[in-house]
Amino acid sequence: MIRLLSLCLLAAACAAPTPSIIRSSDATIPAQRDGWHMTRHLAQKEIAANGSWKILFIGDSITQSWENAGAPIWEEHYGGRYVLNLGISGDRTQHVLWRIGDGVLDGLSPQQVVLMIGTNNSGTNTSREIADGVESIVRELKSRLLFADIIVLGIFPRGAQQHDPLRQVNIGANRLIAQRMAFDERVHFFDIGHVFVDGNENLSTAIMPDLLHLSEDGYRRWAEALAPLLES
Repeated sequence: MIRLLSLCLLAAACAAPTPSIIRSSDATIPAQRDGWHMTRHLAQKEIAANGSWKILFIGDSITQSWENAGAPIWEEHYGGRYVLNLGISGDRTQHVLWRIGDGVLDGLSPQQVVLMIGTNNSGTNTSREIADGVESIVRELKSRLLFADIIVLGIFPRGAQQHDPLRQVNIGANRLIAQRMAFDERVHFFDIGHVFVDGNENLSTAIMPDLLHLSEDGYRRWAEALAPLLES
């Protein structure tokens, strides 16, 4: 009986995913930002604490700009649905880690979190370091938001063509993130980058005017790709 139990435990251990080893880099070390970034962060903390939010969007300027270029699409898809935008322009993975540590999620109990972060790291960090940063954020989200499903979006394409150096860094990061999240029941990785590019993997300025940030049409494509994944 003891031998059978031991074999069962061994089998379970072998079947369980092995936690990845996160190596320390600036992408995984929480970093504070001051100036208007801090002003926005403090405002977000206050808004977050005074609402019953079901869905959170967390990210950088691409997420923040749901309030600008994406505003009509946000209202169409998320207006009145208790969805909170926690994007801050310029943020890297380390800045999101700091914001979480500073309490922006305290007291919240959302059903879902949509995370899209990492493109601002691609000029200074490797694909692995970016993946480590994203995984560090996911671990924080899981430990603080015990009942939330976490949707991790692949970092969106950037640059005119697929061989753009920064896009290649992000592609490598997405590949690693997908591998690491594959066996986690609470975390769902989705790469929706294909909705922004043509058949040759080229980006149009009609979708991303500066080949990084989305136009209104880009936000419509994002919302439509995400719609099947979000709670109604």
